Amino acid sequence: MRWDKAANAAAIELGESTGPRRGLPVEDDNGDVVAVLHFSPDGDLVEVQLLDAEVQMPKVFRD
Repeated sequence: MRWDKAANAAAIELGESTGPRRGLPVEDDNGDVVAVLHFSPDGDLVEVQLLDAEVQMPKVFRD
């Protein structure tokens, strides 16, 4: 997992992609984008990006 504190975003790598990734935004009930799911050209989920990571990440990962 990578956490960019300045951008307040975290990325959880689940696999590798040999080509361009396709991102699928995930919105909360208010329509705000809270995460982006990144897929390989083959359709495999390869990364989860959390926006507003300070709020979304468990405390154990923020310390």
